[in-house]
Amino acid sequence: MAEKIYWDKDIETMEHDKMVALQSERLVKQVRHVWDNVPYYRRLMEEKGVTPDDIKGVEDLHKLPFISKADLRENYPDGMLAVPKSECVRIQSTSGTTGKRVVAFYTQNDVDMWENCVARAITAAGGTKDDVLQVAYGYGLFTGGAGIHGGSHKVGCLTLPMSSGNTERQIQFMQDLGTTILCCTPSYAAYIGETVKEMGISPDELKLKAGIFGAEPWTEEMRQEIEKSLGLKAYDIYGLTETSGPGVAFECEEQTGMHINEDNFIAEIIDPDTGEVLPEGSKGELVFTSITKEAFPLLRYRTRDICILTRGKCSCGRTLVKMCKPMGRSDDMLIIKGVNVFPSQIETVLLKDFNATPNYQIVVDRVGNVDTFEIKVELSDEMFGDTIKSVSELEKKLSADIVQILGIRAKISLVEPKSIPRSEGKAVRVIDKRKLV
Repeated sequence: MAEKIYWDKDIETMEHDKMVALQSERLVKQVRHVWDNVPYYRRLMEEKGVTPDDIKGVEDLHKLPFISKADLRENYPDGMLAVPKSECVRIQSTSGTTGKRVVAFYTQNDVDMWENCVARAITAAGGTKDDVLQVAYGYGLFTGGAGIHGGSHKVGCLTLPMSSGNTERQIQFMQDLGTTILCCTPSYAAYIGETVKEMGISPDELKLKAGIFGAEPWTEEMRQEIEKSLGLKAYDIYGLTETSGPGVAFECEEQTGMHINEDNFIAEIIDPDTGEVLPEGSKGELVFTSITKEAFPLLRYRTRDICILTRGKCSCGRTLVKMCKPMGRSDDMLIIKGVNVFPSQIETVLLKDFNATPNYQIVVDRVGNVDTFEIKVELSDEMFGDTIKSVSELEKKLSADIVQILGIRAKISLVEPKSIPRSEGKAVRVIDKRKLV
């Protein structure tokens, strides 16, 4: 077996007891930092009857109040800042599509921490200073481009700061400069794979060995499609602007979950309805506490991502706890005809057994007092040439599988190739017209 590669071996393979001791030390310091410097946090803690003296270690984390995106928007732009603005060197921001933007501030130490986390992800995917890494995440306020770019520099890769868009130029640079690692959203990776095929280029003609994809949900079936179309091994990466950006967690060669960088982030799973902390292995809402961030530290931040944490032996040798791919969100869950529906459930059905493309849209509407539920699925070029009977049979099969997994029926509309708009950023998977009424 090839020698395993780590960026911070002592941290990534640290014994659990030692990691808990390190987390506890940093948590105690962070709680005091927040109490002393963020009046809003102090008020929340006082309302719950908690002071820094009550927090002795990780075992006391549950005593602290939760923070949500609503709190961050209430304190826009800098009400959560924990250091003088003169000590900050950067901001990043969310898109603000559902309300006020969340603006995250960074000291130089925060940037260094973030880039080291990304460097761990790159090395876990086999990246070294000999690699050519192409960043096709968006740059600017979005954390994707900046985070991967900085981590790539830490590792010493030749970094191509392409940003998203101009797909044919992306592919030209892959060919001309011998890109070995591609980093972008999974939906854009799928689109690049489509374009490679349309240009008559075989995956074997590219030098890609790995892809690091994140910023939106994707299934194992979509992973397999991307790996096939681009001839690489696809690794997941997880992060939030609120906590730093990509690199909070990352996949290793085993691809059975993402290792969380526990020396910087403490993870919990809670019941999304009650806030109760759930035992390891339970499905619930993911909560993060950042224990090394200086400018924008968040204690018990509710991510709204639904997942499971597991701690067990990993073949890569890392001891960091793993989170599974987010299985949905507690706040973007669709309720259709009284049934809870996550888009990821639908994607699994669409991609698992059929030669369909990963391009689809879920359209929900309300006619009178009755919900309507349509799933538009784009056919591949090969399938579009099939007989009407074959397409009709596929619609029936997809419809039956949707009923089996969700318990409700959806209208399946198989549409022409390229008829669903492509995205060079996050794909728009759900159109809920009920919210517009």
